Amino acid sequence: MGRAAGVDEAGRGPLAGPVCAAAVILDPSDIPVGITDSKRLSAPRRERLALEIQERAIASAVIFVGVAEIDRLNILQASLLAMRQAIEALAVTPSVALIDGNRCPDRLSCPARAIVQGDLSVPAIGAASILAKVARDEEMRRLDRQYPGYGFARHKGYGTKAHLAALDRLGACSEHRRSFAPVRTRLAIVS
Repeated sequence: MGRAAGVDEAGRGPLAGPVCAAAVILDPSDIPVGITDSKRLSAPRRERLALEIQERAIASAVIFVGVAEIDRLNILQASLLAMRQAIEALAVTPSVALIDGNRCPDRLSCPARAIVQGDLSVPAIGAASILAKVARDEEMRRLDRQYPGYGFARHKGYGTKAHLAALDRLGACSEHRRSFAPVRTRLAIVS
């Protein structure tokens, strides 16, 4: 298959923060043990694997697309944009991009194939899933320090009861996705 890049994203569902995509070309003779869908791993295991993946991969790239682009494009298009940019950011051009899910970004520099639940069946996609999740979680911890009171470090921007209560109490910060209904309806109430 040549040099296949696995591609996945993290952060499509949250009400706040960027969406993050990663692309990874693994060395077929040096694949870290334990790679799977990032959601099936504990945070410490994900973080250890992310370091191993970065050290041993032929190439990897992580890209964030921020809230302004998410609100301008919509979350699907912002996710596809992040994936395309992650593939373009690889130091090695892949022979094919294997994309987790059922849609491929357009205008890629290589052929692409969408694989539903690819993060479970294709190690390179699982590796991308891990890098994207670890990078996004770290970014949400940073945003938690910048915007105290929302609990971003705990819920990572997802619409938990605690996050919705913080939105009601504090209003939206610049990292909230105004195109998402739970944020938009609260903004309408405040206005």
